[in-house]
Amino acid sequence: MSRSGKQAVELLAARSLRTHRKAWAAVFAAVAVTSALLGALAIALGSAGLGHARVERFAAAPVVVAGDQAVRWTATPWGSEPTTTTAGLTERVRVPAAAVDVLRAIPGVRTAVPDDTFVVRDSGSGSGAGAGTGAGTQAAPAAGAAAGARTYTGRSWEAAALAPYRLVDGREPREAGEIVAGAGAGAGAGAGAGAGAGAGAVGDGAGGRGGPRVGDTVAGRTVVGMADGPAALYFTAGEARRLAGHPGAVDAVGVLGEPGVPVDTLHARVRAALDAAGLKDTAAGQPLRALTGDGRGGAEHLAALPARADLLQMLAAVSGTIVLVAVLVLASLVAQALGQRSAERDLLLSVGATPRQVRAAAGREVTRVAAAAALLGALTAVPVFLALWSTLRGRTGVVPDGLELPSPVWLFAGVLVVVAVVVGITRLVVLFAARRPGRPGKGGARRAFGIALLVLGATAAGTATTQGGDAAAAAAGAATVTLVIGCALLGPWIARAAMTVLDRPFRWFGGAPGRLTAAAATAHSRRLGAALVPVVLVTAFALVQLSAGTTMERAAAEQARAATTADLAFSGTTAERVRRLPGVKSATDVLRSTVVLARTQAGSPRLDRLPVLGVDAAGLAGTLDPGVVAGDLAGLGRPGTVAVGATTADSLDVKPGSTVELRLGDGTAKRLRVVAVYERSLALGEFLLPKTELAPHMSDPYPARVLAATEPGPAGPTSAGPTATGLTSAGLTSTGLTSTGLTSTGGSVVPEQVTLPGAELNGIVSAAVVAAIGGLTLLAVLSTLALIAAGRRGELALLRQVGASAGQLRRMLGLEAGFLTATGLFVGTAVAALPLTAFAWALTGGPPYLPPAQAGLIAGTVVVTVAAGVFLPGAGRRAGN
Repeated sequence: MSRSGKQAVELLAARSLRTHRKAWAAVFAAVAVTSALLGALAIALGSAGLGHARVERFAAAPVVVAGDQAVRWTATPWGSEPTTTTAGLTERVRVPAAAVDVLRAIPGVRTAVPDDTFVVRDSGSGSGAGAGTGAGTQAAPAAGAAAGARTYTGRSWEAAALAPYRLVDGREPREAGEIVAGAGAGAGAGAGAGAGAGAGAVGDGAGGRGGPRVGDTVAGRTVVGMADGPAALYFTAGEARRLAGHPGAVDAVGVLGEPGVPVDTLHARVRAALDAAGLKDTAAGQPLRALTGDGRGGAEHLAALPARADLLQMLAAVSGTIVLVAVLVLASLVAQALGQRSAERDLLLSVGATPRQVRAAAGREVTRVAAAAALLGALTAVPVFLALWSTLRGRTGVVPDGLELPSPVWLFAGVLVVVAVVVGITRLVVLFAARRPGRPGKGGARRAFGIALLVLGATAAGTATTQGGDAAAAAAGAATVTLVIGCALLGPWIARAAMTVLDRPFRWFGGAPGRLTAAAATAHSRRLGAALVPVVLVTAFALVQLSAGTTMERAAAEQARAATTADLAFSGTTAERVRRLPGVKSATDVLRSTVVLARTQAGSPRLDRLPVLGVDAAGLAGTLDPGVVAGDLAGLGRPGTVAVGATTADSLDVKPGSTVELRLGDGTAKRLRVVAVYERSLALGEFLLPKTELAPHMSDPYPARVLAATEPGPAGPTSAGPTATGLTSAGLTSTGLTSTGLTSTGGSVVPEQVTLPGAELNGIVSAAVVAAIGGLTLLAVLSTLALIAAGRRGELALLRQVGASAGQLRRMLGLEAGFLTATGLFVGTAVAALPLTAFAWALTGGPPYLPPAQAGLIAGTVVVTVAAGVFLPGAGRRAGN
């Protein structure tokens, strides 16, 4: 373009920007909100990417040797190179004890300290009868602990040097019956309440008010010393090894170097020694890892890194969804803003401007608006991010203990990249929107492409019915997006079709305003279609986001109630002890862990980490009913067996007698024989394993709780079952007890239900997605309607001049608002219903569910927003003046 041409473009852009300030206000608002949302997500992604497990217990050890807390699987996608995928492990992968001697022999190593962490349960009886540990397979508690008893982290005193934690009172333990108690984070002996830390540490910190002091008895041992650091109990090395319960292996080894030996040098020597010795972990037989820096935290907080990976995946998915919605919204707004200036464009072309100059001027005009809006949104992104991170950190259990999510100052500069991306998206829209608008009803390519997308979306929804789990959710999500885009392209034709249905009712029963509405809709179907797109968008996305979660929750809760048939539920004990109580007919331990399932999806490898239960086959009668549809759960009494949920069994094509390969919580690969297929997998997980198969691969194999069935009697379980006195003397409590005896029935026991990894985190992120997308699309509805109102002022003024009254114009606008609301809700519901039905049918075997209150909230929000968009600009009022 010549210099004079560039000057002409600059002049056109500057003059047009001043002339159409009100039209660009809608685009400005949408770009600012988009930039704020994407900027906050960009910062969150950066923070999660920098995230790491906090280093506490190994702070003084420059190198830590631990097992590989990840499982890997390689497969070859269709027509591609082999691809490897990774999944984090939530159970401890242990180190062979022989590694300690190998590490101590390395030049430059002062000492290598083995570390075992286990849970110590204290019934608070003071006699020690109720003390037990829950780590390892050989350290099952002799007596258990009462429900509500304190639990502490147990370690050896020699491992305290890895932090280091030092004595502040008393002496070190020398005998099996002696312990040192941690004073609690930041508190000295006898100071305020300590903060629990580490696996299972709850309640008052040692040394805090109500905490142990030197001379007290805790967990059946005498406190002989107090140490700084978190609440924990430190034993002699021999006693700690016995209580840990895994002879021949340790959790990790802290390597302390000689003074002056650099960390890099020490790490290289440790790595070389491990490789030379050929040492592997005790689970999957993978090479041991030598960790330094922040990587050492992964050996302490096992749940931190898998949660970080889940958080990254969720944030990336949310970002992609918002980008897609933003493109749809911005494309609609920019096209509407430029489309209303077709007469101006024709005039410029008639006086000598070239189409290229007109497009360039529009592009420069949009770029200026978008740049200012995106910068404003970027500034807003910082408080939005801080609010999101504050919400995640403020909810206990959402972000695992020990996961650090740093936010260095330089990370906030990432919003500038978002500004460039948002401006680029907006500028790209102009290439399509600045073309000469076609006459209403034309656009064969657009119509064909829209129909093709609808067919593709319907096909994706059909695919979802044949999938299970995440695959069904992904197919349903893809169907929703495809259908919404198809409806956006077909907006004018959808509006015309809807008006064809409503034309006669409007003309017959609407009087003059009805006839005006019908005529305007017929003449301006493209304009009406542009107004429909954001209404359909907000309705469809809100329905899909909300219904998918409530459908799953409702089905899982119903399955859990049906599956839990126990009369009583106990905590802090074992099924073996409960079975000895009078009146108990059967009891089963319930162990909770995870497994990793390797499979391919569209030829690509994937690893799914799934929650599982470990149970006693002999104790399931009367306590837990998974709803067996094939096989027999009695087979779980034999080792090497598994029961599989019906959905997963279909996807894996297995049945009783088949085999399935799983990687247990510590990464150990097991090929298990299927003995039964059951239908209540939403509540109980996709796999049920014998507890003897699961427990050796858990960091803490103590039962999460015990479910028990009582003998039937004349008055039910209360008259024939165990008494409160019997339970108290046994050192147990039940969730169904009162001071006068048992009042528990099967309905009062909290139903057994697994929790998907990161379920609460996913719930918070999903709520944020609904709020973000809902806010953006509602803004799009308001902005689009405001643009349309601004562009039709001349039309309304002409109607006023030819005799239409102000009241008639207001009623006409009301009928248009009703038409947009009804059509948008109908089309949006239809768009959401197809993938939602496919998703719900695949996972629950029934229709989708949305609470009436939430459905009413969606409809009410759309009605209010459309009404505000039509009437707040005051077009009808001004036309009547």
